[in-house]
Formats: sequence, structure tokens, C-alpha cells
Amino acid sequence: IHKALQQAVSVGYIKTNPADACILPKYQRRELRLLDEQETRAFIAALEGEPLRRLFLVALFTGMREGEIMGLCWDSVDFAAGTISIRQQLQRHEREYILAPPKNGKPRLILPAPFVMQLLREEKTAQAEAQLKAGALWENEQGFVFTNQIGQHMKRQTVYKHFKNVVEAIGLPSVRFHDLRHSYAVAAIRAGDDLKTVAENLGHASVSFTLDVYGHVTGDMRKSSADKMQNYISALQA
Repeated sequence: IHKALQQAVSVGYIKTNPADACILPKYQRRELRLLDEQETRAFIAALEGEPLRRLFLVALFTGMREGEIMGLCWDSVDFAAGTISIRQQLQRHEREYILAPPKNGKPRLILPAPFVMQLLREEKTAQAEAQLKAGALWENEQGFVFTNQIGQHMKRQTVYKHFKNVVEAIGLPSVRFHDLRHSYAVAAIRAGDDLKTVAENLGHASVSFTLDVYGHVTGDMRKSSADKMQNYISALQA
């Protein structure tokens, strides 16, 4: 609004920009909710028998956004190279679902753990079996990876319902689907991935943004590194 009004000032429509006097509220970043190791184990165990088990595990171990997973198509999965191209996301717009570019407008290529690619192989096999059962009802022309029983893309309310059932079953009703993305990011950083790689895998616009969001994790790691160096120095002086 400020920029639009400033343009009006520039072309002489108004004398001053009324938005200049606005005082913006201080931005407060929402505290991250992460699954710790024990909660992650409980979450994975609770997925046994869950129809969307592979979808949730892919989210947990890639950090893909919900819309990116829902919009993932088989032509973006390269089993030979072990990569996933994230080129689009499925969004709901005016009561309809549309395919849109990723959040920052840039496609990205990720190389997930082999476990993730195995999950996708299993999903492809399961989907082929579902197609045989559905017969003429099957309608997955766009090649979505995750579909319902007749090949239609997943709907957000369906994913939400299944996810809530899982987290409530393990006593974590406040956990959101997006928290799987945060859990992946922190796990990757703690595993030793450099911030540039983590930022690229998450699709962040810059490393500085990743550092801003997960800076507390790198701070903990620096403290751990300092402790290790102190132990090493102490050993040399012994």
C-alpha cells in the first residue's frame, strides 16, 4: 500500500503519502515446534497402517512443503539419479485446486536419502495396483505421485484429517504438518549438512533466511564444537 501511494505522490495525484505515518507492529517470529528424536520415533511407529504413511514420511525426511508434496508428479522423480525435482505446488484457489510455481518461484532439485526413494518406489507399485482395481474410474492424467483410490490428487482437508489422527494418537495434537519441515531442517543441520545445502533443499531464497530461522540450532552446534575443542586442548596439555 505504501509503495502504491508513493507512486501516486510521484505522479502528482496526491501531495503526501498517508502511509508514511503508519507504525508497523514489531514482527514476532512464531516459536518453532520440532519433533525431538523420541517424538519422531513415536510418529513413525504411529504411521503403521496409515494410508498416507509414505506421504508423511517423505515430508519428514525431505522438508518439502505440503503443497509441493501434493503437487509432486512422477515426471519429477528420477529413480536412476535418485533425485526429486520440485517444480510446482498444488494450491487451493477459489474452491479449486491449481498447480502453481514453488513458493519463491524457483524450481529446485533435491537428492534425498535412499530411504525416501524407496518409499517412492513403493508408492508407485501401490499406485499401479490401485489403478488396476479402479479400472475405468482411474483419472490421474497428470501423474500425481500421491493420489486417492481412483487417481485424484490429494485434498488438503484429507491430508489434514489423517495427520491430526496420527499426532493426536501419540499425544501431540498441537503439531502441524509444517512442523515436519522444521524437524527435517534441524535434523539435517545437526547431522552436519552445511547451511547452503539445507537452504537449497528447503527452497529458501537465501542462506541468511535459513540462518535467521534456525540460528539457535547452529548456536548450539557452535557451543558443542567449542566444548570438543576444549577437550582436545585439555588432552594435549595432559
